[in-house]
Amino acid sequence: MQDFLTFKTFLTPTLLLIIYYIGAIVIPMVSYSIAKWIKSSYFKKQNNNIDIAMTPKQKRILLSISLLCFLCMELFWRVLFEFFIAYFDMHDALMQLTKSK
Repeated sequence: MQDFLTFKTFLTPTLLLIIYYIGAIVIPMVSYSIAKWIKSSYFKKQNNNIDIAMTPKQKRILLSISLLCFLCMELFWRVLFEFFIAYFDMHDALMQLTKSK
């Protein structure tokens, strides 16, 4: 308790894991909502016919691009949180070195 009150032990690494998993689920839903909003806002005239007008090759390309964007978003999210967690691990390692002296 003393370490927690004097900020020698951080609460953030635990919170980072929770926020990571929430974000990993929410980010795809939000990006899908944004894509749907863009489609309805900027392609009003083609909204009903856009899926019909696409060839199967174009649909595969669009699906591939969408999948690649999804994987890049999730990968970036993971790397970002790995960086934060590594920062706190470095802090803990440095604190262990100062305690041993």
